[in-house]
Amino acid sequence: MPFSKGPVVIPMDFSKESAGAVRTAQQMTSDTSQLHLLHMLVPIDDMSPGVLFGQVTEEMRTEHVQRHLAELAEECGVSEAKQVVLMGSPGPTIADYARDQEAELIIIPSHGYHGIKRLVLGSVAEGVIQHAKCSVLVLRRSDAE
Repeated sequence: MPFSKGPVVIPMDFSKESAGAVRTAQQMTSDTSQLHLLHMLVPIDDMSPGVLFGQVTEEMRTEHVQRHLAELAEECGVSEAKQVVLMGSPGPTIADYARDQEAELIIIPSHGYHGIKRLVLGSVAEGVIQHAKCSVLVLRRSDAE
């Protein structure tokens, strides 16, 4: 019996664990059109060389990511899933998106960092947990330390 009948948000970083999170979501819902594949882009600095010289735009980045999301959705057999690219701070923005969609669940892979590495690199999963109003399932990555 599926866990969720409502929206399920899956933050995607295009790692092999992202596909694993999609597979887990497929097992937890009876309607894969309720899946929301979400990729977060961090805004680029106006002083970045690509921006300064007009070689990189936010629109170019967004279109590139949207193509990859569509390819991944197709590969995972969930092409009917909603595919979303947002800009902002990952943890709070993912949680806000899930709230706005009235999601029942967020499924996110974790790098499994600890100690100094976690302090330096931060944790998107932890940020999502801190801000989310719905349940969050954190999947331990196969390459976790």
